[in-house]
Amino acid sequence: MKFQTAQEVVAEAKDLFSLPDIYFQLNEMIHDPRYSLAEIGNVIGRDPALSARLLRIVNSAYYGFPAKVDTISRAITVVGIEDVYSLVVATCIVDKFVKIPSDLVDMTAFWLRSVHCGVVCKLLAKSSAVLNVERLFLDGLLHDIGSLVLYQLMPEQATKVLVSIRQDRRLLVNAERAILGFTHVEVGCELMKSWGFPESLYEVVGCYRDPDAAITHKLDARLLNLASRLVDDKEFGRPIEQTLVEIPDHVLDFARLTRAQIEQVMTQAELEFHSIFEQLLPEHKRQ
Repeated sequence: MKFQTAQEVVAEAKDLFSLPDIYFQLNEMIHDPRYSLAEIGNVIGRDPALSARLLRIVNSAYYGFPAKVDTISRAITVVGIEDVYSLVVATCIVDKFVKIPSDLVDMTAFWLRSVHCGVVCKLLAKSSAVLNVERLFLDGLLHDIGSLVLYQLMPEQATKVLVSIRQDRRLLVNAERAILGFTHVEVGCELMKSWGFPESLYEVVGCYRDPDAAITHKLDARLLNLASRLVDDKEFGRPIEQTLVEIPDHVLDFARLTRAQIEQVMTQAELEFHSIFEQLLPEHKRQ
């Protein structure tokens, strides 16, 4: 099928990639002060599979709590409602995209990289003294979600793009514009809008390749741009020292980061992201 714009792609994809009712229910509840944390926990608890996965994540090495967290209400108390909500969103979206054809993309590798980017982005935000960093994990996790839509709806054209860049993701956006007429970034942004995500998420994902284009959330977009670059370079085999040298000083100043902090973040992320990845994917995908 031929699409002219990212909006046309998402119009076709909306039903195919619709999120479950629990997402919309929780989205309403956490932004409404009339609902207590206990009531929010009860809604999550009605989905045993989701609850079990959330508890596995909260009890993983990623959080490193000394005592076991055995209830959703306790998880909300120790982790925070925003973090639990982010994990619910992440779990719902991972589940929604597990059926992408594996002959086009290695889905385990895709989510491994996406989770890695999410963890790096969140850790960069912490080092930058950003408040409420949970959203940065989602930004990193979902920044390439538009690619999965393209793999599903435009497999032949998406394959041409992948072949043309020869695994060098720095060339991806230009190749997409030349072959498709639009990019996975635009598709991801439009899809997140269709899901009712806040601007703090969809603007950042929509501008992560060009963070200066962000109007409201420029720092978040810059951090996501940096996280994506760091993970891409590592995956491509570039030494971290080379990447750090290539980061302009004005970017570091704006992000309130030093090269030493970034190197420390990459070391910490390497230790942490596997544990959350193992628990985030459905059990049959982890075997």
